[in-house]
Amino acid sequence: MNEDDADAHIEIPIDGILDLHTFNPRDVRGLLPDYLATCREQGIYEVRVIHGKGTGTLRETVHSILRKLPEVASFRTAGDDEGGWGATLVMLRREHAKGGPNGNDIC
Repeated sequence: MNEDDADAHIEIPIDGILDLHTFNPRDVRGLLPDYLATCREQGIYEVRVIHGKGTGTLRETVHSILRKLPEVASFRTAGDDEGGWGATLVMLRREHAKGGPNGNDIC
């Protein structure tokens, strides 16, 4: 890969399904919050994050990130017909979350 390839941006469709198989696991901490924020901006409040079954490390990383995001209302492991434990279903808040630093609202 040359330097231009390393700086290239990958376009991700904003359709409520984020398949992490095509990304380096170290990129997930920045990618997931940005994707969820863009989904909310587009009016998408139910998101399926596909992390695969594997060893469970990526799933735990995803869940750790989701626990910290105030715009996440809830999340759960997908049902058998939705990808099972290889995917996580995320429900996003429709309103701004309260309680940011210094009591400011968080968007």
